[in-house]
Amino acid sequence: MNKTVVIGLSGGVDSSVAAYVLKEQGYNVVGLFMRNWTDNTGVLKGDCPWMDDKFDAEAVARKLNIPFHMVDLSDHYRTRVVDYMFAEYEKGRTPNPDVLCNREIKFDVFLEEALKLGADYVATGHYCRKETIMVNNQPTYRLLAGSDPNKDQSYFLCQLSQKQLEKAMFPIGDICKPEVRRIASELNLITAHKKDSQGICFVGKVDLPVFLQQKLAAKEGKVFLIEPDSEIFIRNWSPADDYNCPEETLYNLSKAYDLHPKWGRKVGLHQGAHYYTIGQRKGLNIGGFPEPLFIIGTNVDYNQIYVGMGDSHPGLYRKVLRVNKDELHWVRPDKQLQPGESMPCDCRIRYRQPLQKARAIMGNNALYIVFNETQRGVTAGQFAAVYVNEEIIFSGGIAE
Repeated sequence: MNKTVVIGLSGGVDSSVAAYVLKEQGYNVVGLFMRNWTDNTGVLKGDCPWMDDKFDAEAVARKLNIPFHMVDLSDHYRTRVVDYMFAEYEKGRTPNPDVLCNREIKFDVFLEEALKLGADYVATGHYCRKETIMVNNQPTYRLLAGSDPNKDQSYFLCQLSQKQLEKAMFPIGDICKPEVRRIASELNLITAHKKDSQGICFVGKVDLPVFLQQKLAAKEGKVFLIEPDSEIFIRNWSPADDYNCPEETLYNLSKAYDLHPKWGRKVGLHQGAHYYTIGQRKGLNIGGFPEPLFIIGTNVDYNQIYVGMGDSHPGLYRKVLRVNKDELHWVRPDKQLQPGESMPCDCRIRYRQPLQKARAIMGNNALYIVFNETQRGVTAGQFAAVYVNEEIIFSGGIAE
């Protein structure tokens, strides 16, 4: 008897071709469209209109001659993704809702809905790969980068568990995006030339301050400029390169810079520190400087923003980050490090960032990632995803 795969048909070209690939492989394919967000507050016009996406998804299902269903997961999405996003911004952290969307929605509540439809597996149009190996006579699932280096989306899946991966399928993980477009065109699918979605998963591109004002009120505060030669940026990174570096030293090197108005001067006003993130350039509307101003830190308790002039400002760069134990997620639990152990790895702290050479060091209270080179825009709340030979081993939220 053929296995049944329920695919998340989003109304985009990737999931459309993924459904076709599964059908060609002989699976019983069922299309399931998720309605996750309908509030257009802060959403830029023309982005992610769910009714248009549903129309396209249903048209693809008809073209491929597969059953089509829709499920409303908007309540789950609001409480498990959007409310998390608001809470993180309120604390001055920078969340990644797309990572949470995959962990909490697509491979959790959506999976539950798929099982009700008789699914043996759930598939998506992500550009990533899955392999099954045996470890201690048990099947173990490897989450691998997609074959297309320009579209690898494994980062967005870095919080999935072995239980979730067991049921997951990624039919186009071995296909490059131009080939996906070509297949869709040959099949004359309505999504063949549709633009890729951007912005927040299922919400679309947003004017972030307007979107966040649904729960986080605007509040005027001061912007302080700190010069690059300030003593607070003097940090000797070299001890972290020692394999025997004490955890106390690693902890101190992983801390955010200690920013304070006394180190700088007021250069403007803003409408809410929680609307901004480290490395951001746009949205400040402060001119008159030889080089652009970049945010190097925020303090939501005192509603302060700190900026530095130029992309090479030392306040933008750090070499050591920390993931506290309660934030660690091992995609491969059998690879878990014990205190005092370390491993060479590659790491990225945001989607599309090229993998960076690093070393992961397990301490008693946290895991530390020491990069070979300083990294721009290390920000509390971002997910650090750690790879070994294209496989995600673990991930976790950056502490500060």
